[in-house]
Amino acid sequence: MKTPEQLRSHQWYGTEGLRSFSHRARTRQLGYLPEEHLGKPVIAILNTWSDINPCHMHLRERAEAVKRGVWQAGGFPLEFPVATLSETFQKPTPMLYRNLLAMETEELLRSYPVDGAVLMGGCDKTTPALLMGAASVDLPAVFVPAGPMLRGHWRGETLGSGTDMWKYWDDRRAGLIGDRELGELECGLARSPGTCMTMGTASTMTAAAEALGLTIPGASSIPAVDSGHHRMAAAAGRRVVDLVWQDQRLSRFLTRGSFENAVTTVIALGGSTNAVIHLIAMAGRSGVRLTLDDFDAIARSTPVLANVRPGGAYLMEDFHYAGGLPGLLGRLGDRLDLDRPTVTHATLREQLDGALVHDDDVIRPPDNALAAEGGIAVLRGNLAPDGAVVKHIAAEPHLLKHTGPAVVFDDYRQMQKTIDDPSLGVTADSVLVLRGAGPLGGPGMPEYGMLPIPKYLLEQGVRDMVRISDARMSGTSYGACVLHVAPESYVGGPLALVRTGDLVTLDVQARTLRLEVDDEELADRRAAWQAPGPRYGRGYGALYQEQITQADAGCDFAFLSRPGEVPDPYAG
Repeated sequence: MKTPEQLRSHQWYGTEGLRSFSHRARTRQLGYLPEEHLGKPVIAILNTWSDINPCHMHLRERAEAVKRGVWQAGGFPLEFPVATLSETFQKPTPMLYRNLLAMETEELLRSYPVDGAVLMGGCDKTTPALLMGAASVDLPAVFVPAGPMLRGHWRGETLGSGTDMWKYWDDRRAGLIGDRELGELECGLARSPGTCMTMGTASTMTAAAEALGLTIPGASSIPAVDSGHHRMAAAAGRRVVDLVWQDQRLSRFLTRGSFENAVTTVIALGGSTNAVIHLIAMAGRSGVRLTLDDFDAIARSTPVLANVRPGGAYLMEDFHYAGGLPGLLGRLGDRLDLDRPTVTHATLREQLDGALVHDDDVIRPPDNALAAEGGIAVLRGNLAPDGAVVKHIAAEPHLLKHTGPAVVFDDYRQMQKTIDDPSLGVTADSVLVLRGAGPLGGPGMPEYGMLPIPKYLLEQGVRDMVRISDARMSGTSYGACVLHVAPESYVGGPLALVRTGDLVTLDVQARTLRLEVDDEELADRRAAWQAPGPRYGRGYGALYQEQITQADAGCDFAFLSRPGEVPDPYAG
């Protein structure tokens, strides 16, 4: 156990000299008495609340519950506003800024008198960003997920945000619903604070954080407006104070075994393909090498147990009340490393003791799995030598082995303008190819990967096609979409060499993605290819394009993901 003199904040407050005198005086300026903070763990509450992030609109209030817990445990809470990454509004994509929030998290925790942290987030990129930054500092920390929103409603139907947005937008394009129905859907799709209530990227990543052992048990699925969410936030505040006194830093929990547990969890949930990029980056910050091959190997032996949209039938509320992540992890059993610690228990085995499932259709037993094999596959071939991913559980089965002629789009705006033009000759057998949408080309790898199906095909009843890109797609999306093709076209990856009319073969069972063009022709095309110029001349974008890695390496910044010592600042 630490003593008060061993606290990191003691360097700011407890030493002799002018600087400590100044720090204490300025804390009085904040309105605090000496007995409120001296000798107590200082807990930073990193809050990603903002007026333009509906997923986090309740976190300002929830931070008060965290503070209550910190005070109860004898700590001293300080709330810090950090960047908000709103998947809904930020352009070209919040993925461009994930590493910026990670940098802010790291440097804020390092530069202030902080002993431990509570990290508050949930909207897609905020979870990995906060954890990447905190892992780089390696202080005691607990993650507080924002929680999913309430289920949507429309004309007697239950709606899932994201998933049903795509579905009904296609119905609108196909002429099956009109403006009146669309207006009603706008009002019924997202009814409360919180993240998407499907198994999109937000719920996938908060579940991964729980599987890593960084949350209060069951925290990842508590609905944002449930009173249990208040109680969980307060419990996180209490717990982080204990972690500080016990000197239990993040590195104790972020091990190879915990990341394998997180991958297994993502697969069993039928989770978002975006988790592949984020977990690889998070592992890299923790000194753990996680690869695409790890995902594929785990997927081949892990069943899908969560019957949650877009791959299943239910929503996050149903999942939570069916037993939540503790219930699902309990059913994974020996597929997990049960002997690693969590922030609340000595081992995951101890944490899961007594975990129950209350609805066997929402959280399936392994002998009645939604799918016997995980829903994410890693593909390789001459079109993706460094890998690509596909969420095949959310695709129409007949497309999982398919050869068709490519229809190529060089940028997303061009595709939007021309996709419905019959003169392109797109048929249900065509393979839609989008390039220039990767980490550098996007820029930021936007969620463009669920390319729209031409209107005239929708009117004929076609609802899925093979689509290939170096982009990502929303975790709430569905379809036979091959994503994260690496290396991306912008840096001369093979996707840059595809021409309209080329045959492309997708074989998920064989894990292959192939351009049916001979090597000599591809060599000629490569010799004629010209690299595009840089997109940014200055600013954060220039730093991004200089340092960003490819999708298979997690899209972290090279200078942040490499090993190296960073000294604590001198506070005296």
